[in-house]
Amino acid sequence: MRESDVDPGGRILQEVQKATARVIALVNQKGGCGKTTTAVNLAACLAINGRRVLLVDLDPQANATVSLGVDPGSLSRTVYQVLVDEPGADGAPPALAGVVTRSNVDGLDLAPSSIDLAAAELELSARIGRENSLRKKLAPLREHYQYILIDTPPSLGLLTLNALVACDEVIIPIQTHYYALLGMRQLLRTLRAVKEEVGHDVEIAGVVPTMYDARTSIGKEIIQGIRDYFGDKMFASTIHFNIKLVESSMVGVPVFVHEPASRGAQEYMSLAKEVMALEQKAGRAPARN
Repeated sequence: MRESDVDPGGRILQEVQKATARVIALVNQKGGCGKTTTAVNLAACLAINGRRVLLVDLDPQANATVSLGVDPGSLSRTVYQVLVDEPGADGAPPALAGVVTRSNVDGLDLAPSSIDLAAAELELSARIGRENSLRKKLAPLREHYQYILIDTPPSLGLLTLNALVACDEVIIPIQTHYYALLGMRQLLRTLRAVKEEVGHDVEIAGVVPTMYDARTSIGKEIIQGIRDYFGDKMFASTIHFNIKLVESSMVGVPVFVHEPASRGAQEYMSLAKEVMALEQKAGRAPARN
C-alpha cells in the first residue's frame, strides 16, 4: 500500500490495493424500502471497519448526498455533469474523481447527486452505448477503493440500468410489507436482460429485510416469504424500524456516528460484516487501510 495519485479535487487518494473494488448497487424499484438508508449506513460501517469506500449517489432526489451532510444546492458539479459529459471550464469532459468529495466519515467518499440528474435519462436516451456511461466513468476509480456502492433511483429506468451494468453485485433491500415481493420478478427479469442483452452477469450479493416490526404477525410472515423466495441469498441481518435511523438522516450523519449504541447502528454494522465476509468469495483479499 502506498500513498499516491492526486485526484482532480486536489486531495491525496490512498491506493489501498491493486485489486479492483467490489462495485455493489443497492437496487429496488419500489420506493420507501430503506434503500438509501441502507446505502449510506452500509457504506459508513464498511469504512468504520477500515475499508476504503466510495458511495455514488445516482438518485436525483439526492437523499444519500444530504444524509452525508452535503447540500446539493451548494455544488457546481455532480454526477449529472459526469454522466452527460458536460464540459468544464477547460472544455474537457469531467471525470468522476473531479466531483468526489469526502464525507463526514473517515474512509468514506461521496460522488454527490442533485435534482439535475433527473434530466440525465432524457439526455442519454439517444446515445449509443448509453447503458455504459457510468461503467466507463467508474473504471479509473476502481483501484482506489475496496468498495464502491451505488444508490439507485426507485425505478428500473436508464439510471438504474447504468448502475446494473457498472456493478458486479446487487444488494436488494426489501421492506417487510405485504407488497414487498410483488416487484421482485420484474427486478430479476431486468437482471436477466442485462446478462442476455448486454452480456454482463450481475450477482445477487444478498437480500436484506428492512423496516421490520417484530410486533406484527405480518412482518414475520413476510420475513419467511423473503427467505422462501431467495433462500441463502437472504442476509442474516434484519433491519428493524428504528427512529434513530430517521434522526441520523435528518442531521446528515450515518447512524453509527449519530448513535452508535442504537439498534439501527448495530444492525447495519452486522450487515457490513456479512458483506465483508463475502470478500473471499468475490476473489478479493480483505485488505485494510
